[in-house]
Amino acid sequence: MKLPRLRWWIAALLFTASIINYVDRQALSIVAPVLTKELHLSPIQYANILQVFLYAYTVMYIVSGILVDRWGTRVALGVFMAWWSLSNMLHAFARSALQLGFFRLLLGIGEPGNFMAAAKAASEWYPPKERAFINGLVNAGASVGAIIAAPFVVWLYLNFGWRAAFVITGATGFFWLAAWLVLYRLPESHPWITAPELELLRQSRAAEAAAGPKQRPRYKDLFKLPQTWGLFLARFLSDPVWWFYLFWLPKYMVEQRGFSIVEVGLLAWMPYLSADIGAIFGGLMSGWFVQRGWPVLRARSAGMLPFALMMPVSIWVAFTPSSTLALALICLVTFAHMAWKTNLMTLTNDLYPRSVVGSVAGIAAFGNGLGGALFTGLTGWVVQHFAYDAIFVLMGFMHPAAFLLFRLFVKGPVHASSFHPQETSS
Repeated sequence: MKLPRLRWWIAALLFTASIINYVDRQALSIVAPVLTKELHLSPIQYANILQVFLYAYTVMYIVSGILVDRWGTRVALGVFMAWWSLSNMLHAFARSALQLGFFRLLLGIGEPGNFMAAAKAASEWYPPKERAFINGLVNAGASVGAIIAAPFVVWLYLNFGWRAAFVITGATGFFWLAAWLVLYRLPESHPWITAPELELLRQSRAAEAAAGPKQRPRYKDLFKLPQTWGLFLARFLSDPVWWFYLFWLPKYMVEQRGFSIVEVGLLAWMPYLSADIGAIFGGLMSGWFVQRGWPVLRARSAGMLPFALMMPVSIWVAFTPSSTLALALICLVTFAHMAWKTNLMTLTNDLYPRSVVGSVAGIAAFGNGLGGALFTGLTGWVVQHFAYDAIFVLMGFMHPAAFLLFRLFVKGPVHASSFHPQETSS
């Protein structure tokens, strides 16, 4: 049996995996206004629980990137999906801050592997002109998951309680796992791929091989490259904005803007929908430039700068008395962030040889988790002692600073001359 356009069936699975990933991740933040009261958690305790997740998530970005390169995309993503789905279900048994933090730690160990494996799959199954769209699709899946989570988890809470919400959302991953194990293989060994699609991928790989390094660098060699540090620092500064909206938005809406938990379920999906649109738009924008012959670095940079310049509107959120306007501005911020992030993530595929994409994605994403963890701790302290306003002001400057650091360090793709024969291994 041959399946035309097989890579787009695989894209659908990657998209769905990100949906599940974010529904599981968001379940806590959606029920947080209720759960924190029931378990008697202060803002700082809640922030500490989030930090436990983020520190585990950060370390596992590095580890999961290595595991994806060693185990292969199929096995790695299957293991990660099973781990984080079970971990999410265990949240239902939490009776204290310590227990909730432990289950959150387990979730943080499993979840980053989804994005490392997706980055690897983008290099294995898609030519350069399609990779930004695929990364945008994966980011869009994350946003769709966040969109679904708000009304779905609130509905589960209202009908079955917050503990059942964790069990039901976690169980969905095992249905996805069965489809993944059946469908995913490398193109060269897949029995369902058509000859034209296989030839397209072979030509793309041949062109990349001719332009890229002939030997695979050792892991430590990646830290010698300014491109690696540019991607790391850009994500360290910009991604905390997204973590804030994932983990603190429902609490902000209830505590600062006076929304009820039902209204959160009805409205909290809106910023994630705008992020979804931004992810697709950002990928299509730079892909359009690539199709017209722009160098990939110039194309991705053009898909990042305008959105970085939009982020200072976050400052307005802190000072407007209108909850409607505040929500609209938040939607604009999440749109711009995800358009930015899609292009920043795609640069991992553009700048490095396919053999180390998972490892480099893990290093860059380490900046994501580290920045998010530190910023989450700061947020908990500021919220408990002051208010949310200072956080919105600070977030307005983080993307412009990230873009400046990115352009300072990233001047072009990794060339064969970047590595020396005595410093590489096969």
